[in-house]
Amino acid sequence: AGETVFAAARFSNSSFVLQEPTWVYYGEAFVAALPAPTTRFTYGLDFDLPAIGNQWYSWTPLQESFAEAIAPARTFGLAHQIEHLRDRGLIKGGSLENALVCDEQGWLNPPLRFSNEPVRHKLLDLVGDLSLLGTFPVAHFLAYKASHYLHIQLARALAQQVGACSVSSQSSAVSGT
Repeated sequence: AGETVFAAARFSNSSFVLQEPTWVYYGEAFVAALPAPTTRFTYGLDFDLPAIGNQWYSWTPLQESFAEAIAPARTFGLAHQIEHLRDRGLIKGGSLENALVCDEQGWLNPPLRFSNEPVRHKLLDLVGDLSLLGTFPVAHFLAYKASHYLHIQLARALAQQVGACSVSSQSSAVSGT
């Protein structure tokens, strides 16, 4: 019950209701915020590796528990990239206990917590990156093959809109209109 109250406060008390679509893209990857009656996140990814393949997942915070549906999803990596990442010091805390590793034959460390754990983790990344806004606009967030970089670019674009809304609301209050 307490978690539902938290989710309701975090996702439904936003004073920022998105009025126009906002898109950020690079090649075929994109992330968007679309006007919607309630906050929702949808994410898609597509990998040539059969164990991952094409996955989509949609999460509505007011209907599903973050702690049960999103938070348990572990980060994932591709086996052929591990040595390069380790050499660059990018995965110092990574292990087969806290991250999934995949190669052409499948997962090196099953079982998965969800059959679509990779896409759930990408959605977790999006929620985390957008939390930098301090509030989640009431919108449908839609992403495909996006990255932290694209997530942050969307957060910046939305922050500008929030600032514009705040300025116009304050000037209306001052002018009496």
